[in-house]
Amino acid sequence: MSIETMSELTSQSRPGPFKRNLSTGRLITLVILFVGAIIMIAPFAFMISSSLKTETQVFQFPIQWIPEPTRWMNYVEALTNKPFFLYFKNTMVIVIFNQIAILLTASLVGYGFARIDFPGRDIWFAIALATIMLPFYVTMVPQFILFSRLGWMDTNLPLIVPYFFGGGAFNVFLFRQFFRSIPEDLSDAARIDGCSEFGIYWRIFVPLSVPVFITVSIFTFMFSWNDFIGPLLYINSPENFTVALGLAQYRSMLGVGRTRWDLLMAASVAMTAPIVILFFILQRYFIKGVVMSGIKG
Repeated sequence: MSIETMSELTSQSRPGPFKRNLSTGRLITLVILFVGAIIMIAPFAFMISSSLKTETQVFQFPIQWIPEPTRWMNYVEALTNKPFFLYFKNTMVIVIFNQIAILLTASLVGYGFARIDFPGRDIWFAIALATIMLPFYVTMVPQFILFSRLGWMDTNLPLIVPYFFGGGAFNVFLFRQFFRSIPEDLSDAARIDGCSEFGIYWRIFVPLSVPVFITVSIFTFMFSWNDFIGPLLYINSPENFTVALGLAQYRSMLGVGRTRWDLLMAASVAMTAPIVILFFILQRYFIKGVVMSGIKG
């Protein structure tokens, strides 16, 4: 082997400045992501740790992340001091109806904006998106007056019925963007075969849009499960309370100025667990739905 060949092989085996910079940049990115993950996980870890402590250990410093002794009975006491299983049932009724309402209506409206050409379609879509910038607190009083005059106070109707009318602009946006990523040739072929617009939506678009349906379903579940302002406004009877209202009661269950933080943390962990489990089970579809919804404008 000649000297020139050996020097050429040696130069190829050495990492160039671009590769070194790439490795350094990737390392910095990983460090930033790791630090960000620790910051995000720390409050949740503190909540789990505090749920297994005694009342006096919760705010001890330095923090004892692994409590000694471990009080698993906090969960039993937290879930039996208040009828949390009743709150769970009430919340699930709202969640299930909201899922049906939003998945049905938002997907239909999104299909209309994506595939049906009608006068002023883009203008109406822009108006629908503009409602996202309207805070809930602006419409809170008019909605309260409307639902009170309809006699819907202390019922679940104000928390369910509005979602049967469009499903929310953000959900419509997700469906519309995802539907536009589906090849239009499929729709044209179905129309040639005599399929109606609803048939195209139901037989072609729905089966191909499982990721966006799951994405919107996760968002709907999280919002309905964690909603506090809505139930606080419209629900008065304790037997109709949701999980969010039940957790808020722990702040005053032992009188003014006294909160059982150990039981509050245990109840919070129990009520947060369904959301975390749902996300990890459907994480793959959730990411795909969000990514595909932004492919085509």
